[in-house]
Amino acid sequence: MLVVLAWLALAVMGGFATIGVGDRLTEDLAQPGRPGYEANQAIHRLYGTGGDDPPLVAVITLPAGRTVDDSGTRALIARPFAVAAAAMRVRVVSYADTGDRRFVGADGRTTFGLVFTEPTRGMNADLSGPLLRVMRPAMTGGATLRVTGLEALAAVEARGVSVLVETLIGGVGALVVLAFVFGSVLALVPVLVAAVSIPVTFLAVYGLAGMTDVHMIVQFIVALIGLGVAIDYSLLLITRWREERALGYEGDDAVMRALATAGRSVVISGATVGIGLIAMVVIPVPFLRSIGYGGILVPLVSVAVVLTLLPVLLAKGGARLDRPRRRPRAEAWRWAAWARGVIRFRWPALIASTGLLAALGCAAFGLQLGQPTSPSLAGSGPAYEGLTELRRAGIPSGVLTPLDVILPAGADPAAEAARLASLPGVATVVAPPAWRGGGTSLITVIPADETGTAAGKDTITRIRGAVPPGAQVAGEAAQSMDFVAAVYGAFPVMLALIAIMTFLLLARTFRSPVLAIKAVVLNLLSLAATLGAVVLVWQYGYGSAPIWGLPGMGAIPEFIPAMIFAFLYGLSMDYEVFILARMREAYDRTADTEEAIVVGIGRTGRLVTSAALILFLAFASLAAAPQPEIKIFATGLGIGVLLDATVVRALLVPALVAVMGRWNWVTGRRGLRGGTP
Repeated sequence: MLVVLAWLALAVMGGFATIGVGDRLTEDLAQPGRPGYEANQAIHRLYGTGGDDPPLVAVITLPAGRTVDDSGTRALIARPFAVAAAAMRVRVVSYADTGDRRFVGADGRTTFGLVFTEPTRGMNADLSGPLLRVMRPAMTGGATLRVTGLEALAAVEARGVSVLVETLIGGVGALVVLAFVFGSVLALVPVLVAAVSIPVTFLAVYGLAGMTDVHMIVQFIVALIGLGVAIDYSLLLITRWREERALGYEGDDAVMRALATAGRSVVISGATVGIGLIAMVVIPVPFLRSIGYGGILVPLVSVAVVLTLLPVLLAKGGARLDRPRRRPRAEAWRWAAWARGVIRFRWPALIASTGLLAALGCAAFGLQLGQPTSPSLAGSGPAYEGLTELRRAGIPSGVLTPLDVILPAGADPAAEAARLASLPGVATVVAPPAWRGGGTSLITVIPADETGTAAGKDTITRIRGAVPPGAQVAGEAAQSMDFVAAVYGAFPVMLALIAIMTFLLLARTFRSPVLAIKAVVLNLLSLAATLGAVVLVWQYGYGSAPIWGLPGMGAIPEFIPAMIFAFLYGLSMDYEVFILARMREAYDRTADTEEAIVVGIGRTGRLVTSAALILFLAFASLAAAPQPEIKIFATGLGIGVLLDATVVRALLVPALVAVMGRWNWVTGRRGLRGGTP
């Protein structure tokens, strides 16, 4: 009873913490110490506009028969930009104040200006509307005005639901699945465990946020992944408890026997989730590290609740809740028959499942990290019309992604502008005399190609190599390149470390280095296939457009693949632990590989399928969040879980175990045990 009261008290405290935790979380994606980030911060501090916020591009089209060379035209163009600069306190540059013909299209009628706004600090924030309202009254002479830019093209209406609503949707879906699995009131118990785990985890996050910055994404992770993990672990323990009762054990004996087997698997599963999240903790980016810390709290709390509170609930009231009582042996025969079919057709099953995962994995080689490019954004609307005007006039789309360069004291802005303008990939460089601040001067480099493209990134590299000592290159793409280098530069080493740690843990668990290596390799193959699926769905838009009405992004936000890997690595390994642990147990009893496969799949097939479906429903709820970044993250987790529960665990794992025969059970000390090959 003390255990129940203690968890109840923590859950109540966590309920209050859940209400106030949002105020402690941050949306800042800080990367202190990185050149691009520091340059953008310097831009904000010294000049107030620009940096990692791409400018708006105001496109002015003169009436037919008139060109920018006509008398009075430059004054006509200058007036609306001057009004915008004064009314919105923005930094502007255009043909009117530079006389640079690169600001004019081939037709002589179309010209543009860059409007550097104040930092918006919001996802897909669009200031094109306010800018139009300010500039249009100042337009004269029959000229038309359109406003475009990456933020304007990317702006979408934020459609989604709150964290609470998402959790309730996921909880209802999980309850439906559990009711089908258990067919009794016992279905409420895993939901009750989750109802304790989630607020307690929020309580821990609340305390963590008081000591360090924690990103707002953590609240979605705690709510939805916490729901899935807590229910999955509960499902594993309760299923084993029911098996023990079917064998004639009751009361505390049934609970203790379940803890001795399934409880150990819960601990191992929680440990693998934690190992995967080590990648987030050791990455030298504070906001990702905070997500890693918050994520680790999810399995820690879930394991603690499942191993302490759930046994008490089962011992005291489980038998009364498990009515009508269903016999687990009667439910396992379909999965056992499936396992025999896979054993019979092991090679076709192995080739088909591996081929599917490899095909999806190949798509991952097309992964583009960074900001989306204009072709992947809006295909209609005012911002798209402005971009169309630029293209029609032959103006390169690189004008959407200019780079600010902060020159140190003593540098000659005009000379540096002329030197940088000669670099390949640079369309033009402007150095307005008014751009001075804090002993520095500012010049803007307009590339020919958007900086989100490979050619644009090459241009950034050339600019960074050509600027004088002490100069800083700012811009969203420059910061993105630094982020990718920081996160993924050491990723192979981190991947090797995580794989080794997982291998050692599983080798001890399964008492077989072969099974451990196989688990790690299949997990990595599944992760590669998941990333490939994310590329197809979101980068190319094969799923985002029909499901969410959002076009393919052309690139995946830099931090998403790292997060998918960190969380999915452990979550997908859960099912491998569940299945192989039962196979190992059956092989120790029978010394027969095929019998071990049949028992392992037969006993865990329903469990794994149900657990995966519950997690998938949780991630589907998470995908209802308004932020595209969270939608992509949830999509990756959902696809990964489905691939693991179907292609990998129900097909590839039993087929590979059947092919390897008795080699699965090599211990490294006693050689091969007897059994069927």
